Amino acid sequence: MTRTAFAAVCPLLLVSSVLAAGETLTLIARRRVADKDGTFHIREEKVAWDAAKTAAILCDMWDQHWCAGATRRVGQMVPRMDELLKAARAKGVLIIHAPSSTMEHYKDHPARRRAQDAPRAKDLPAAIGQWSRGLPAEKGVTWPVDQSDGGCDCQPQCKGGHPWRSQTLGLEIADADAVSDSGVEIWNLLAARGVENVLLMGVHTNMCVIGRPFGLRNLAGNGKNVVLVRDLTDTMYNPRKAPFVSHFRGTELVIEHIEKHVCPTVLSSDVAGDDRFRFPGDPRKRIAFAIAESEYHTAETLPAFAERVLADQYGLAVEMLFADPADGNVLPGLAGALKRADLLFVSMRRRCLPAGDLEAVRAFLAAGKPLVGIRTASHAFDTKGKHAAGHAEWRTFDPDVLGGNYQGHYGAGSKTTVTVARGAASHAILAGVKVPLVTNGSLYRTSPLAKTATPLLIGAIPGKDPEPVAWTNAFGTGRVFYTALGHPDDFAGDDPPVVRLLTNAVFWALGEPVPAPKAP
Repeated sequence: MTRTAFAAVCPLLLVSSVLAAGETLTLIARRRVADKDGTFHIREEKVAWDAAKTAAILCDMWDQHWCAGATRRVGQMVPRMDELLKAARAKGVLIIHAPSSTMEHYKDHPARRRAQDAPRAKDLPAAIGQWSRGLPAEKGVTWPVDQSDGGCDCQPQCKGGHPWRSQTLGLEIADADAVSDSGVEIWNLLAARGVENVLLMGVHTNMCVIGRPFGLRNLAGNGKNVVLVRDLTDTMYNPRKAPFVSHFRGTELVIEHIEKHVCPTVLSSDVAGDDRFRFPGDPRKRIAFAIAESEYHTAETLPAFAERVLADQYGLAVEMLFADPADGNVLPGLAGALKRADLLFVSMRRRCLPAGDLEAVRAFLAAGKPLVGIRTASHAFDTKGKHAAGHAEWRTFDPDVLGGNYQGHYGAGSKTTVTVARGAASHAILAGVKVPLVTNGSLYRTSPLAKTATPLLIGAIPGKDPEPVAWTNAFGTGRVFYTALGHPDDFAGDDPPVVRLLTNAVFWALGEPVPAPKAP
């Protein structure tokens, strides 16, 4: 996505490349942009913020919540959040602590007086002291989770109340910081400091973070460049309520809503480095999607498949990794994602990764972890010897790991008819897959496969020898599945066979029973 296109959907997020003196925060801002047909697609843009014109607001990170589960998850976020604050503070970012309804505790703290003493802003919005229940962009949009019971996910549910007395002690409040729970005070402070950009984190995403006077809606709606730090937040959502997904998936659904209708999101690693935060209580199997190709639009088709099928229908956790907007050979966060992933799903084309990242891929596979590859994964890491210093390729990834023999493809135009390979009809990966099927994707030349590979599907076009288009293989003790299918049209329709094929392949590669189809 171009800078111009991104600015059109978030006109105030981008800043000039010529910044005032001071350190720069480089962030990868993610939001979801609607096509003409109303379909949302993930878009990422690298943005640069002047740290001296940036604030970080911590929403309601209380010492105790009325819900025991919420209190526990707040505590789990604290160490990583404090790392981010230290890194941001060192760069010159203003830190604003906003533990609502606890201001009496801080009445003598210099950070509290700093917020109170800020002069009235000339551009003070009329409604900045009030909660915001929705932006114009959210009008008519269904809220993603049912929080009508208060959102406590404990059993039995905790009794309500207001037990908080201060912010959690695990987060340092430096004398140079500010403390306030007032939208007016915080706006005044931002104006006095010339702050244009805000990182917002804390709890709870679906309530206070989005709605408070200093929350996402009010800041975005009144022209601030605000982003949610999406790995340092949590929802009040009970999975026994609609849409009946896990607590952690509920948080992801609210974040998706924010990315569509309110503001972009970033990761804590953009500021603090190292790896993103993940709740230790999240029990879901995790699939890391590595996407870096431009021919088949898998940056659009695969997230939709991953989130709506694997996550919503089958309860898996998915993590999407895209090529850096400024460098297509870098997938930010890849090495960290592989540390926590149970399976790697590859859709890349001729990329040379930084040597450390490619080594992380090798180590992941050497440890016996499974892999699913689609379409151009057969030449994912083959740049034909052309790569910059510090980067590396794996030219034999196809025969080594996938068990394939990619030799190019036949020209576009001929539809490929796909049938079941001899002896493969009973394989678990083909359960419920409707064949024969016809694809508009050009037929890859993949013969002969490695002796270790087991063909599942065969593709044919007029006048040419048939070619394997889906098979299994093993790399060490790890299960591997590859398919040359994956044209955008393969994902179209109400019940596309390729979606069932990939769903089955993910579970098979994980060593899990292949589930029966579920209604969307």
